[in-house]
Amino acid sequence: MTPQNQFQPHLHTHTRVPRLGERSPEITGAEIVAELVPPPQFEHASFESYRPDHDYPSQMGAVERLHTFSGAANGQRPGGFFSRSRKVKAELPGIYLDGGFGVGKTHLLAALWHEAKGPKYFGTFIEYTALVGALGYQETITQLRSAKLICIDEFELDDPGDTMVMTRLLGELVATGTRVAATSNTPPNSLGEGRFAAQDFLREIQAMSSNFETVRIDGLDYRRRNASGQATAVDTDDLEHMVTTLQQRGARFTEDNFGALMRHLGTVHPSKYVKIIRELDIIALTDVYLLTDQTDALRLVAFIDRVYDAEIPIIASGLPLNEVFDAEMMAGGYRKKYQRSQSRMVALTTGELPPHAE
Repeated sequence: MTPQNQFQPHLHTHTRVPRLGERSPEITGAEIVAELVPPPQFEHASFESYRPDHDYPSQMGAVERLHTFSGAANGQRPGGFFSRSRKVKAELPGIYLDGGFGVGKTHLLAALWHEAKGPKYFGTFIEYTALVGALGYQETITQLRSAKLICIDEFELDDPGDTMVMTRLLGELVATGTRVAATSNTPPNSLGEGRFAAQDFLREIQAMSSNFETVRIDGLDYRRRNASGQATAVDTDDLEHMVTTLQQRGARFTEDNFGALMRHLGTVHPSKYVKIIRELDIIALTDVYLLTDQTDALRLVAFIDRVYDAEIPIIASGLPLNEVFDAEMMAGGYRKKYQRSQSRMVALTTGELPPHAE
């Protein structure tokens, strides 16, 4: 007699489907620190590959200023192609790139990192605070103390507690010779609001503010157009067909129910998210729904950041991913985090990952 399920249409009713929810990796402090490098899209970022808009001279000015800063970090006297025939002021240990969304701040920050010699680290504000959460404050100091340069992308200005911890951390590192370069997050969907955040940044870091020189970068906010798009959501049957095809092709993928994934993320420290998604070609999520718990929403933001940095596309059914944050969240203090995450969700589900993020 023919087995009842012999002619089931979906291959993965017979074949075990890998799930993110089954991944609970261990990660050491040394491994977390080793991940503090520019994401893949900035692996080859350089000052030469940056394409300044000549309608905005501050962009080329920022390149020149960062080149000088990198020379000082490497123990060199200013000179060469980017030098100017003027007296160079004493170098401050910190530099802050102050510009709108999409003017190339992250590219320039990564270029600075690549140019620097000696021990150096590059990460988002969230990655550094996750490091403190995983290792503890004192062990984080121990791990980072030898750094000649620390780059902090998207310095968050909306969490006083985390900002205080980071300010204290940077103060101790600068006191032992570390130089610091930073950018801050800006909202992708507002006309002018929060476009330049230097005053906010310097006010929030208070005790460290005198150590930072501000370099303003003007320019067109080209990603504002992209951020207004819509994340792609597929029908359940279409998603199952895609998963079947992925299995047949031997792709490295996972398929998770969205709710189950959110519960799993709550059991894993955010510093481990990078290991959860390692060596994947694509992530499938089923039954995406509206989030009403802010803790879950912030975990999802941290997860999406790691997926975006790894350039792993997402296919999802249910609610479009960029609509998962409820109205109260989008009007609250973490609004900028959610807006940035929304634009990344659009890129991840539409296959429009940019060659460089900002």
